[in-house]
Amino acid sequence: MRAFLLSSAMAMTRKPAFFLLSNLLKTLDSFHANSNSRNLSLISNHTAKWMQDTSKKSPMELINEVPPIKVDGRIVACEGDSNPALGHPIEFICLDLKDPAVCKYCGLRYVQHHHH
Repeated sequence: MRAFLLSSAMAMTRKPAFFLLSNLLKTLDSFHANSNSRNLSLISNHTAKWMQDTSKKSPMELINEVPPIKVDGRIVACEGDSNPALGHPIEFICLDLKDPAVCKYCGLRYVQHHHH
């Protein structure tokens, strides 16, 4: 009898834990689904608002107006800005090609300055 009571008590303690876990997972799933749709709507609203103003240039248009930066060496370290708080992680860029090399973070272009 004692073993039966012990096993039924264990089963009863597992049930609430299982229900709590399943309810928690359902809540997290619904929260995750709602937050994704909310974030997507915020992004799409922001993008639509930004796209309406045609007088402003896009970030890519602005960065393309900056002429390529001439560098003496074969490799340049781009940080995006002289102030580390405003820049990005350092990217080392090889300048062996004729075309300007582009920083993948900020879009600045670099070319090797030849002294011939």
